[in-house]
Amino acid sequence: SDHNIARLKLTQDKVNTLASGLKLIAESAHSTTDQVLRRMLIAEDMTLELRTVPIGVLLVIFESRPDALPQVAALSIASGNGLMLKGGKEAWHTNRVLFNLVQRAMEEFCPPTAVQLIVTREEVADLLKMNQFIDLVIPRGSSQLVKDIQDAAGSIPVMGHAEGVCHVYIDKDCDSKKARRIAIDAKCDYPAACNAMETLLIHKSHLSGGLFHKLIEDLKQNNVKIHIGPRLSMLLPVSPVPVNDFSVEYGSLDCNVEVVDSLQDAVQHIHTWGSGHTDVIVTENEKASKEFRSSVDSACVFVNCSTRFSDGYRFGLGAEVGISTGRIHARGPVGIQGLLTTKWILVGNGQTVEEFTAGDNRKQFIFKQLPIDESCEESRDVELAKTSTEADEKTDEKELVKNNVHVKKA
Repeated sequence: SDHNIARLKLTQDKVNTLASGLKLIAESAHSTTDQVLRRMLIAEDMTLELRTVPIGVLLVIFESRPDALPQVAALSIASGNGLMLKGGKEAWHTNRVLFNLVQRAMEEFCPPTAVQLIVTREEVADLLKMNQFIDLVIPRGSSQLVKDIQDAAGSIPVMGHAEGVCHVYIDKDCDSKKARRIAIDAKCDYPAACNAMETLLIHKSHLSGGLFHKLIEDLKQNNVKIHIGPRLSMLLPVSPVPVNDFSVEYGSLDCNVEVVDSLQDAVQHIHTWGSGHTDVIVTENEKASKEFRSSVDSACVFVNCSTRFSDGYRFGLGAEVGISTGRIHARGPVGIQGLLTTKWILVGNGQTVEEFTAGDNRKQFIFKQLPIDESCEESRDVELAKTSTEADEKTDEKELVKNNVHVKKA
């Protein structure tokens, strides 16, 4: 189909964008793993740090889109993770060539075995049973693929990149020029992408004005096949059979168009039919903008811009391993940070918990936030010295009070 062919093509523009994204990933790779996120002086001579670490070994199952392979490989290498890749069979030959390029690029810097290409579905099934070796599975594709992988993965965590049923809502207080540009770009820029618009929601006030007809005409001029919703169908003098299932990800020049009574009505439609991927409001009303942003429960919520900006490269991440519509760990375009976890490091000097719980002279917790810049060790020493001085002063005050009591008694 045209949808699959569009995904399989590796055009010069795609290659240029791919190269630019890989450079962004390379530039950020030096400061990702072992990064200090938090540093605290929890007690005298005890420093606690929260640092980033790789998740481990990733198994990524992706659709027949060749540019995904070098993107996912780069993100995995930059985050310090091992990687096992399974691409769609339709792109097998291109994936093999790209995989060989990745292997050659890795030879000078790390073991080429850190990235492996899986060939068959049977190999994937076997790997999903190896929870002692695989730390995270990332399936990219339909919701059915994600569900199948989740069922087969057992105890291995799954971060799904599911379908993108994205909406653009044209509010009653919109700028008509912005609305027309955004609607066409969201649908027509790259219809096969998961961040392409599938449903255009239009406030009912535009039916009596010229904007509704201009939007419909714009879509038709760009060869978009329009599927009318049931509510809009009832308001038109002549209408084709209305669409009743708004949950379809067309991935082509097909688009649902439906009318809504209000912003709240649009939000309800999005929550009923959307996939939690990316949803947009076009409005000049700041109150409506804030309400939409706070009400729509999607990974990406935009105001006055195209759904097509929901992308790792356009977010400045270089690329994405997928766009997660789940709630745990990472959400939206998943870049390097989404492939990291954390660990706590506590450095002491012989302390025991008993010293902090027993006796009149038990030690005290400080819980003093320290600069996270590792070059600021002097700050830690200053804080430690300051804390010690304050503790000494309090001790002196107690002794002074105690002595005064004794003098009065005498």
